[in-house]
Amino acid sequence: MSVRIDGEKSGEVPERSRGARRILRGPRPEAVPALIARACMLVGFLDIAAGVFPRFRHSRMHRMAEVLPGSLGPFAAALSLSAGVLLLLLAHGLRRRKRRAWRAAVMLLPAGAVAEYVYRHSVIGVVISVALLLPLLRHRSEFAALPDPRSRWRALANFVLMGAGSLSLGLIIVSVHPHRLVGDPSVSDRIEHVLYGMVGFEGPVDYTGNTSWTVGFSLGALGLLTAVTTIYLALRPEHPAARLTDDDEVRLRALLDKHGDRDSLGHFALRRDKAVVFSPSGKAAVTYRVVSGVMLASGDPIGDVEAWPGAIERFMDEARAHSWTPAVMGCSETGGEVWTRETGLDALELGDEAVVDVADFSLSGRAMRNVRQMVKRIERAGYETRVRRIRDLGEGELERIRRAAENWRGTDTERGFSMALGRIGDPADGDCLIATAHRIDGTSRSASGRAADGRADDETGPYGDLKAVLHFVPWGTDGISLDLMRRDRSADPGMNELLIVAALQAAPKFGIRHVSLNFAMFRSALARGEKIGAGPVLRVWRGLLVFLSRWFQIESLYKFNAKFQPRWEPRFVVYASSRDLPRIGLAAMQAEGFVNLALPRFLRRTARSARPCAHGLADRGMGAASGV
Repeated sequence: MSVRIDGEKSGEVPERSRGARRILRGPRPEAVPALIARACMLVGFLDIAAGVFPRFRHSRMHRMAEVLPGSLGPFAAALSLSAGVLLLLLAHGLRRRKRRAWRAAVMLLPAGAVAEYVYRHSVIGVVISVALLLPLLRHRSEFAALPDPRSRWRALANFVLMGAGSLSLGLIIVSVHPHRLVGDPSVSDRIEHVLYGMVGFEGPVDYTGNTSWTVGFSLGALGLLTAVTTIYLALRPEHPAARLTDDDEVRLRALLDKHGDRDSLGHFALRRDKAVVFSPSGKAAVTYRVVSGVMLASGDPIGDVEAWPGAIERFMDEARAHSWTPAVMGCSETGGEVWTRETGLDALELGDEAVVDVADFSLSGRAMRNVRQMVKRIERAGYETRVRRIRDLGEGELERIRRAAENWRGTDTERGFSMALGRIGDPADGDCLIATAHRIDGTSRSASGRAADGRADDETGPYGDLKAVLHFVPWGTDGISLDLMRRDRSADPGMNELLIVAALQAAPKFGIRHVSLNFAMFRSALARGEKIGAGPVLRVWRGLLVFLSRWFQIESLYKFNAKFQPRWEPRFVVYASSRDLPRIGLAAMQAEGFVNLALPRFLRRTARSARPCAHGLADRGMGAASGV
């Protein structure tokens, strides 16, 4: 259910002009670019039709042009086809008001008009192209968006998609002249002819008359388009993605030192694959990453809440300058209030964060019976736990923990964006807390007898007696926030519960009063849907979530978190329009690592012996890998 969060909490949210939301700071209206983009698609389809299908109309001029020496008919067909395909590709950029797309469209429309007239002698086609060119020129100020960050995968994706599209379109071109085909070529012959034609060679299919020339030039144009667009995307002038600089990180850490206790996700702003914008005063900041045209912020702004509006304004200005879709994942209720009031965006409850107050935690009582029994059973099986600050670990043990966490990961890529730091043991992260589980057999020495540099005595595996790892980041001065959970597949079940209990029991000696655990998406729907009296709509929604849990662990994360009797803090997604939600959802899944274009893991491995597979929560993130 979508909710507007308009209220202001006294003493928390800065005062603004009464009765009005800062809607003018939201995204600019895109009616004109959207209309032009649709018209561009229409003209593109017309150009493709003019270049692919037999002529729409017959005329004496056309018949004369076909037999004149040096006729441009086949060339014009290829030009019309090329212009149409490129206009279709540019339509998305025009919708996003990209300057480069506008320039290309202004050059292509006249080319398409010329091809329409030379090959089809279609005055209507020329008029349509000119009718689109005029508003493009008139509204050129609307198309001022800067380029997106360069991605090495865009060229590969273009080659695959353009290649598939060109093959399909080529099969149509080969087949739309049935009365001029010589013989009855098979489908495989036609595919072979298309592939040969795209690289400039003659294929096995033959035609009567001049049709072979028209088909050959059209196929060559498709192949050339695929090659040129791929090369352009691979070698275009670089507009790199913004990254956190050393100076940015120093400034963010200073803000977290003063205001880090406001948000449990604050420390995750220090991910170095994020970018940052600061308020004019420098007292607040918003960190973000751009994914598939979505400018994705996470958590609340960092810093003084009174300076949040300035940082949010800078964020929206940056989104507007690049025509990115602004969105915020996992902000708190206070953050949602400020975001919606300052920008005119909407907010949707995304789920709940599980927060355990250390003073209230206890293993006693019926509610904790299952956790208590599991922990006792694992301890009797010969496991011990250690909870330490990162700064207190030796470099040897840190390196072993890093390697174990990497190899126990359940996915090919590191998951996490809004609720994951993406690193362990960085010298700047000395305040992070790490909990480890170790398998101690009867002949192993106690923890006090181990080497000072952290080397394992019981070298029974590649990581010694290490069997599971939990990593926490600071949440202000008296809290910690769970970053990742990893465990060896061969370890006994219940490692995660064991280490969470160990961290909670050790928390007082580190001055920690509250611990943020995993995020449970749609937790309230799952909780209400299973209660007596739940309505049919809620039950259907819960059933869908349970079904999706087979892949995304929605229900299992909720039940895992609920074992520790936490309090639930709602988290929201902030968005501009409901039609943007699918794009934002896909961008969030890419950022979190659920959808990625990375090479398969086996291609990135160096030569090494087989290693244990992962089993356990991959990251805190917006979800987890298998085996909670």
